[in-house]
Amino acid sequence: MRVAIGADHAGYPLKEHLASILRGDHDVIDLGTHSTAPVDYPDLAIAVAEAVRRGEADRGIIVCGSGVGAAIAANKVAGVRAALAHDHYSAHQGVEHDDANVLCLGGRVVGSNVAEELVEAFLGATFSGEERHRRRLDKIARLEQGR
Repeated sequence: MRVAIGADHAGYPLKEHLASILRGDHDVIDLGTHSTAPVDYPDLAIAVAEAVRRGEADRGIIVCGSGVGAAIAANKVAGVRAALAHDHYSAHQGVEHDDANVLCLGGRVVGSNVAEELVEAFLGATFSGEERHRRRLDKIARLEQGR
């Protein structure tokens, strides 16, 4: 699986940890940041979201301080369904029911072991395709189109 990953300065240490683990099984596209020097989280969130939207990555992972800002920014990109998850259930259910294609994590909220479990749950999940879930996603797609 091709996984785009990015972080702001607050998420940088966790991003580095996750990227190093993911490289064993996945094609990792590291979109930065590459240090703890302050950067604006929307820049990195949009870079990851755009990589997923363009099909350059199958899924994306964004880490900022809380994960909240990254989720807000990434969800502004049409076709991106970014889910903030700090628990195992949300990480896989977001994919299974909501077809989430970007996972947002808080580098100041979860530790590396929990983050590893969340990423594994997210990447290992598949969309159910059930009619009720497709119907709901169609409503979101119409919102993105301004209808």
